Parts: sequence; structure tokens; C-alpha cells
Amino acid sequence: MLTQIINGRILTPQGWLKDGSIILRDNKILEVTNCDLAIIGANIIDAKGMYVVPGGIEMHVHGGGGRDFQEGTEDAFRTAIEAHAKHGTTSIFPTLSSSTVPMIEQAVETCNKMMADPNSPILGLHLEGHYLNPLKAGAQIPEWLKDPDPNEYIPIVENSPCLKRWDAAPELPGAMQFGKFCAEKGILPSIAHTHAEYSDVKTAFEAGFTHVTHFYNAMPGFHNKQGYKYEGTVESVYLIDDMTIECVADGIHVPPTILRMAYKIKGVERMALITDALAVAAAPADAVAFDPRVIVEDGVAKLNDRSALAGSIATTDRLIRTAVNLAEIPLEDAVRMCSETPSLIMHVNDRKGTLQRGKDADIMILDEKLDIRCIWQMGNIIENTLF
Repeated sequence: MLTQIINGRILTPQGWLKDGSIILRDNKILEVTNCDLAIIGANIIDAKGMYVVPGGIEMHVHGGGGRDFQEGTEDAFRTAIEAHAKHGTTSIFPTLSSSTVPMIEQAVETCNKMMADPNSPILGLHLEGHYLNPLKAGAQIPEWLKDPDPNEYIPIVENSPCLKRWDAAPELPGAMQFGKFCAEKGILPSIAHTHAEYSDVKTAFEAGFTHVTHFYNAMPGFHNKQGYKYEGTVESVYLIDDMTIECVADGIHVPPTILRMAYKIKGVERMALITDALAVAAAPADAVAFDPRVIVEDGVAKLNDRSALAGSIATTDRLIRTAVNLAEIPLEDAVRMCSETPSLIMHVNDRKGTLQRGKDADIMILDEKLDIRCIWQMGNIIENTLF
């Protein structure tokens, strides 16, 4: 089946293309062209002058639609993935908060099974913990946190082909060996829930920790110790040019002014936008978080004692609107940080992240208010208010 999208402002790697078209066949982009003459026999989609952009790649998301990936079941995975897909997430890295080994093993089994489908939106599994600093636990379950243990993580890695990212605090004993091992196995080690200062961050980067989890959250900035001033994790990350970051762009986890500052310093090529969403995102009103300590209040998830934020209720479309409307980031860069940049960080840019010939047909159409009007996931329409 041939589909042609015409009359839209198409975001290409070279910039906005007007009066062009995108031609899809099955699950691939056949061509992006500056010609919008209708192809005989094609299913013609009129974008009505709206924005045609790549689908979102969510590289840090815990759940949605009332279900959490920590449940480990195929039903939970499908429900959460479908909930986010309706809001622009066409590819996803399901994320587990700090978990027990049996929970990880069950999620790995489910993830491996679902990724066997070549059209699956799942690109790999992401483990956020449990090798995190208890002093920066945030909403992680503290009794599950521990130092990296090779007797534990080596078997997990060796038996988990779906595992693509694993976070840790680099100052913990054994963290550098953990990071080197993961990097050697093609798994991205990421700095998270940490008290690391510059020497820790620099050594971690050299060991393979090239990315930073929910930047600004669960990490210190510039601070005093006994009258002397020290850089925090935040400043250390800024000083390492090639270290990439991700920010929760719900307008709450990171204030819009700080989101804009991170964008100005790191640039669109080294900054991704994430939801860090929980089960309560894109969910029925009576949905609850997987962790019973978590509540939703003032548009964000937090611990019931209000001591820490616990994740977001955001979706990809909200990330784009927050970046554009509140942080004053250009639309093309906001979209790239939800699609192209995650594809580069997670090394899936050979088939995802941009609208180019031969890439997967993951496409969104956004109206002037940046609301989604149509979504294609691997060439299939999964949401449509356009026609």
C-alpha cells in the first residue's frame, strides 16, 4: 500500500520542507521529496499546512495507561506502550525503577518476546538502578539500593539481549568496573541518583558513562562544604562537552528557564527530552502508581510525604509543548530532542529519529497548537483526528 502525505511543513535533517511530500510503503519511508504532485494509485493524506515531524522516541518511561513496566507482564507492557503511542511515542525503551533481580528477569523475558516482532515499538530495556546512591534515592525504594555487584550484573547482562541501558551512581564502590563492563557489551551506562563531583564524573565518562539520567534531578549542583565551594554533578556534566543529557520536560521537574539554559549550553545534539512517566500518565482518573507511596498532586507524581518528586504524568506531545511554549525553544529543536537526539544516544539512528528515505515510517502531524492530529507507527495509523 502506497501512502503520500502532502501539503505539510515537513521537518527534514536539512530543515523545514514546504510544498513537498512523504511517500510511505508498508512500514518504511520510500521517499521525502520536494514534489507534492499526487501519485496515481497512492492513498493521499492532506496535512492541511500542519507540521509533519518524526515520531517520538521515549528513552526513559516507567509506565502509562494505569500500568507499570515493573509488573513485567506482556499485558502491562502493551497497555503502557499503547497509552503513550496515542500521544506521539512511536518507539520506546521501557524503564524499570530499582527492582529485584526476579522482577528484572521477568521484564527481560517479556521484552525479549515482544521485540521478536520486527514491527515492535520496543527498542530495548532500560534499568534505572538499583546501583544508586541512597542519599539521592528520591522516589526509589531505598531497601533495594546497593553497590554494583559483578556476581549479579554479569549474569543479567549475559542473559538479556534486550538490555540497552543501565544507570548507576559512579561514586559507588565497583561502579567504574560496572560501567566499563556495560559499555563493552553495548549497553549504555548512565549517571543517575548521585552525589558525584567533577573527578567522579570525569572518571565515569572515561569509563563509558557518556549519558546522564534526568539531568538536574537527584543530583547536586554548586554547593558549600565547611565554607569551601565545590562543583556539583550538574556543573561537572556541563564541563564535559561530549556528555549527553536528558531532561524531564513537563515544566515541573526542571523549570522552563533551566530547561532553556540546558538547551543553550548542551545544544540539541546532546540533549534529549524524556517523560520519566509513571503508570498514572495517559491513564484513567482512578489509576494509581505501582509504588503505593506515590501520589499525583499539582500535575506531577510525588512521594506522599512530599519529600521528593517521583516521576511525571507527561507524554511526548506535552514535552514538545513545554519546550516550545514555556522554554521558548524552536519547534524544530524541540522535536529533534524527542526523536533524532534519542536515536543518536541509543544508536538506533540507522532506522529511527528522522524523516528520511529508508527509515521506519514513524510520523506525527502537529497542528498550530502543537496538538497531535495524526500518528503513524511503522506505517500504521494509530491516532487520527485529521481526516
